[in-house]
Formats: sequence, structure tokens, C-alpha cells
Amino acid sequence: MSNILKGKVAVITGSSRGLGFAIAETYAREGAKVVIASRSQKSVDLAVASIIHSGYQAAGRACDVADLEQVEALADFAIERFGQIDIWVNNAGLSAPYGPTAHIPSDEVLKVMNTNMIGTYNGSVVALRKMISQKNGKLINLLGRGDNGSVKFQNAYTSSKIWVRNFTETLAKEYDESGIDIFGFNPGIVFTDMINQVEAVAGYEEKMQPLRIVAPLLGNDADVPAAKALWLASAESDGKNGMMSTVLTRGFMLKRLLLGAWKWVSHRFKKLDLHIERVEPPRELAPVPIKNRDSQR
Repeated sequence: MSNILKGKVAVITGSSRGLGFAIAETYAREGAKVVIASRSQKSVDLAVASIIHSGYQAAGRACDVADLEQVEALADFAIERFGQIDIWVNNAGLSAPYGPTAHIPSDEVLKVMNTNMIGTYNGSVVALRKMISQKNGKLINLLGRGDNGSVKFQNAYTSSKIWVRNFTETLAKEYDESGIDIFGFNPGIVFTDMINQVEAVAGYEEKMQPLRIVAPLLGNDADVPAAKALWLASAESDGKNGMMSTVLTRGFMLKRLLLGAWKWVSHRFKKLDLHIERVEPPRELAPVPIKNRDSQR
């Protein structure tokens, strides 16, 4: 432990579990006072207790990031508890069921937009309004698959991440002389429930099977992207405003592909234990079996 965030206060949304919790725990180990946030107060309390039990400083509050008033209350809570906000990570995110857009229940798509887009907007503007008077701070917005282009059957998630990337790049240009560093961060594939417990529109489940191989090849435990998020939050990233960072560099992917090939040949490769929950399309749309549909072309 080098205490590179000593004296800093960090707010991380969606941080009661998964990648968000790993980021919060990493920041806390490095000296930061962390503020945990998620929709469930019970989950928040458990995460806070875990970090405090490890000997670090933490507090938390339930927050639906799609609700601006709740995000403002979260920021006020952080300042009341720890005196300031130095780092804000918009980590909260959702993914819609896998499948063609019109076949996905509309409420599922809207949940993704509200969390990934509106939530990132709310967190960003609230954080900036607190940091501008300080003339310093770090704002880190989580990107994801498809942030550079479309991905078939994942329209809601990928479109939201394209929006987050463009939104973050624009913020960085607008506040380039504010003293605040604004970053986009793509953590790559992370081994959380979001990866191995997925939903698919009825008839499209088999299209997700490649994930059983892709995830073990390119995926990481949460501590790997958390370490990168630590670097972004530290003084080492000072002055790099506007940087779009990713775990999935070309070198990383080449190394993993070679390692995966060796494991495959030596019979040590383990496929992802994937659990797919079937989601029925709106009632006016019958399930479309992929094999039957393709055979008609």
C-alpha cells in the first residue's frame, strides 16, 4: 500500500458489489475516504461495513442515479461526511437482454438508458458543480463494449456507451481549463454477475454461446480494471484530461489470445459457466428461432 490517494474523497456509483466495489476497495486501500452508492441501502451498508472492517474509511447512501435529486443528495452526503469530493466515478450500469431491439420489452431498454445515460449525466454535472470551485478533481465515466461503434443485438447497451463516450469527450473539451481531469474508462470484460448471468430474447439464446469462450480469453477479475481506475484517480494522470482509457489494449489482447491457444492445446482452457435467462418478446411479436429464420434466407 502506497497511500497514493491519501486525503482524497471518492464517490463511486454502483459500488456495493462487482467492479464498483473493487474500485472502492482499491481506493480505500490507497488512503481515500470512499462513499459507496447503489439502489439498495442494505447492500450499501454491507459494502461499507466490509471496507471499514478492513481498517479503511467509508460511508454510503442509497442512490438511484437516474434521479437527479438523489445524486445531489449523495454529493451533499459525501461533503457533509468527509468535507469534499476529489474523485467521482460513474460506474453504475445496466445491460438489456440480448436480441433485436423491437423484440426487447421497452421497459428494459429504458432502464438501460436511464441508468447508463441519464445516470452518467446526473453524476457528471453534480460532480463538476462541486469540483469547479475547487479547481481540481477527477471525473471518471465508465465506457463499455460498443463505445466506438454498433454491436448487433446489443443496441441499448452499446448505444448508451457510445453516448457516454461522446458526452465525456465533450465535457473534457468544455472544462479543459478548469483544473478537473475528465476521463472515459473501458474496463473490458470483467468477471461479475453481469457477464455470467445474462438474459436473451426467446430464440436468441444460442447466439450468446461464443461468450463462453470469449470471456475466459479476454476477461479479468475486477481487481485488474480497478488498478487502472486507481491510476486514473491518482496524480499520475494529472493533465491528461480527455483521455479515453481501456484495459483491452492490442498488446493485452494478443497476449491473452496466445495464452488461450496454449491452454486450449494443453486442455487447460475452461469455458465460462454461462447462465442465460429467457425473455419473452412483446406479445405481438412471436419468438423468432435463429435457426429457422436463417434457413429462410
